[in-house]
Amino acid sequence: MTISPGRPATVSEADVRKVALVSLVGASVEWFDFFLFGTAAALVFPKLFFPSTDPVTAVLASFGIFGIGFIARPVGGIIWGHFGDRVGRKKAFVAALGLMAVASALIGLLPTYASIGIAAPIALTVLRFAQGLAVGGQWGGAALMATESAPANKRGFYGSFAQLGVPIGVLLGVSAYFFLSVSLGAEAFASYGWRIPFVISILFVGVVLYVHHRLEETPAFQNLQRASAEKAATEPSISKSPIIEVLRNHWQRVLLAGGAFIVVNATFYLYITFMLDYGTRTLKLKMADVLLPLSLSTLLLLVCIPLFAALSDRIGRRPLYTAGAVLTALWAFPFFTLIDTKTFLGMTLGLAVGSTFLTMMYGPLAAFFGELFPPELRYSGASLGYQLGSVIGGAATPLIAVELLDRTGSTTALSLMLIGLSILAVICIRLLAGMHEQDGRVN
Repeated sequence: MTISPGRPATVSEADVRKVALVSLVGASVEWFDFFLFGTAAALVFPKLFFPSTDPVTAVLASFGIFGIGFIARPVGGIIWGHFGDRVGRKKAFVAALGLMAVASALIGLLPTYASIGIAAPIALTVLRFAQGLAVGGQWGGAALMATESAPANKRGFYGSFAQLGVPIGVLLGVSAYFFLSVSLGAEAFASYGWRIPFVISILFVGVVLYVHHRLEETPAFQNLQRASAEKAATEPSISKSPIIEVLRNHWQRVLLAGGAFIVVNATFYLYITFMLDYGTRTLKLKMADVLLPLSLSTLLLLVCIPLFAALSDRIGRRPLYTAGAVLTALWAFPFFTLIDTKTFLGMTLGLAVGSTFLTMMYGPLAAFFGELFPPELRYSGASLGYQLGSVIGGAATPLIAVELLDRTGSTTALSLMLIGLSILAVICIRLLAGMHEQDGRVN
C-alpha cells in the first residue's frame, strides 16, 4: 500500500489479495465458533443443560440460548461500528476476533447442569451473548477490509472472501462434530467430544496477532483520517457519533437492508440448525445421516459465493439479489418434499439447490451493503443493517420452526414463512434501488 501527502491511498493487487485472504481466514474463524454453538444447540445442549424438561421444551430452550447470540449482534454492530468508523477497521476487527476466541474456549470448559445446576445454562447464555457481540463487529470489519481495499470493479468479488467465512465456518464445525461423533461414539461425544472444537478456538488468537501486526488500515479509512486532519487544522473539532449519524440520516437504509437480509438468514439457519433437529428428532435419522448431506451442500457454497459475487460486479447487486429471493420462494415447498424422502440423494439435492439460490443474495452482500453508506459511516451503517436482519432471521427462525412443526405436524407453514420473507426482500431491494437512483448510483 502506498500513501502520499494530499493524495488518496492506493493498494497493489498483491496487497488486495492478502487483505482478502486475511478477511477470509478471520471470518472463517469467527463463524466456525458461532456456528459450532448452533450445531451443539441442536445435538447436545438440550440434554446437558436442560435435562429435567421434555424433549421439545429442551430443544426450544437450547435454541433460545442460541438466539441470544443474534440479539447481541446489533449491540456488537453498534459498539464495533462506532470504533471501526472512529479509530479504524483493523482495530475493531482484531478486538472482535479476540473476544470470540476467548468466549468459545470458555464454552468448551463450561460445567453442565449436572455439575453446577442452574448456573450452567446462565453461564452458557452469557458466553453466547459474548459470541454475538463479537460477530456483530467481525462481519463489518472483514467486509470493509476486503471491499475498501479492492478496485471499484471488483468489490463484489473481493468482498465475497468475507462471505466465504460462513460456509467454511459451517463446514469446519459440522465436519468436526461428524468425525468426532463417528470416531468417539455417542456416549463419549456427549460426555466430552463436543467440547474439543470449542477449546481449540483459543489457538485462533494467532490470527488476531497476525492481523494486528501485518495489515494496514484500508485506503478509505486512511483517506478519511487525512481529510479529518486537514479539516481539524482549519475548523473547530466537532465530536460526532457515527451510529447517531446513521440513525438520524440513514435509518431508512438500515431498516431496508435489514429487511432484505432476513430471508437470507432465516433460510440459512433453517438449513443448518433446524434441519439437524428435524432430521434426528422428527425424521428419526442418525446424526451422521443428516450431517453428511449438510456438509456436502455447504461445499457448494465455496464455489457459488465468489461466482455470484463476481457476477454482481458485471450485472449489478440488485438484479442478482432479487433473483435469489424469487428462486428461494419457489424452492420452499420442493425443499421439504426432498428432505422428507429421508434419502441421501433427496436431502443433498434439497439442501444443495436451496443453498445455491441463497448464495445469489449472500455472495454480493458485503459490497452491496457497504455501498449503501458513505465511508465515514460505513462500518456502523452496514453492520447495523446486517445485524438487525440477523436478529429476526437467525434468532427467531429455529424457535419458530420448532413451534410451528410441533403445533401443525407439517412443514407447510415453514414453506409459507420462507415465501413471505422472500417477498419482503424483493420489496426492500426495490426501495433501496430507488434510493440509489436518487443518489445517482445503481447497483
